[in-house]
Amino acid sequence: MADHAVSGLDARVYVEGRLDAALTAQAGQVVAVIGPNGAGKTTLLRALAGLVQMSGSVRVAGESWTEPPRLVRDRGLGYVFQDQSLFPHLTALDNVAFGPRARGVRRRDAEATARAWLDRLGVGDLSSRRPGELSGGQAQRVAIARALATRPALLLLDEPFAGLDVGVATALRLELARHLADYPGVALLVTHDAIDALTLADRVVVLDRGRVAQEGTPQDVAARPRTDHVARLVGLNVLREGEVLRSFSPRAVTVSLHRPEGSARHQWHGVVLSAAPHGDAVRLLVSGEHELLADVTPAAAGELGLAPGRQVWLSVKETAVQAYAAD
Repeated sequence: MADHAVSGLDARVYVEGRLDAALTAQAGQVVAVIGPNGAGKTTLLRALAGLVQMSGSVRVAGESWTEPPRLVRDRGLGYVFQDQSLFPHLTALDNVAFGPRARGVRRRDAEATARAWLDRLGVGDLSSRRPGELSGGQAQRVAIARALATRPALLLLDEPFAGLDVGVATALRLELARHLADYPGVALLVTHDAIDALTLADRVVVLDRGRVAQEGTPQDVAARPRTDHVARLVGLNVLREGEVLRSFSPRAVTVSLHRPEGSARHQWHGVVLSAAPHGDAVRLLVSGEHELLADVTPAAAGELGLAPGRQVWLSVKETAVQAYAAD
């Protein structure tokens, strides 16, 4: 197999009616793939893995996986599924050793590799347990160890923290970040959490309706989101005005019960859909001409009666708005 550090990923993936996306990444990069439900994120990972029928091309570490098509077992990949998908009848050790064994490594050597990875992920003392005897966080650590044990050229992580308690997810995120920092291949991380994109990824790819809507560094995508989903993910409001996008923070929004008479250039009337604690503020979702976020103090929320169903006016000063090209 080619040296994983020589090159990364170059793919054009087409799945009829579901996905049409081009993707490139350099070896050593972690790419976060984000987008709303149904955008094609999991379909992209499954297509790269050879688990769904696709047309197009996939090259990894300088080798084609599609011309001719390679079977899943012959692709140099590791896959962490949302539900772990560990073999229920095998111990944690045997689950992790399965990949090296399937590639012809001797049992003793495969088990040594598996023990090393379980130790690295902090679950070495659980090597004799079966998946049914593990907590969700423990099972996910075993799943990550299994994916990394074969030294894959491409690592696919499909929402690896989904369903985990906040504390467990935070600890696992830190652990995974440490391993990805030294990982020589390409890692694709599907996530719904802005924290994952900002702390784990070198690049972000935004999928929307099966196509790439935006890509760039996490900082650039967060500062200048081009879709409503990303704007909500990073906590910004974004409005499209022709070929220009305008974004502003919920904290820049003034909320009142009557039409404002001040100098604010941007004004909207709407109804409060939800009001929920957000740090030291109360975050409102207001529906009108647009759906907008607004942050107010708890005192203001109580004084103005800002509960769902309340009619309000929102206003923002032009100095608080950032404008940038839509394309």
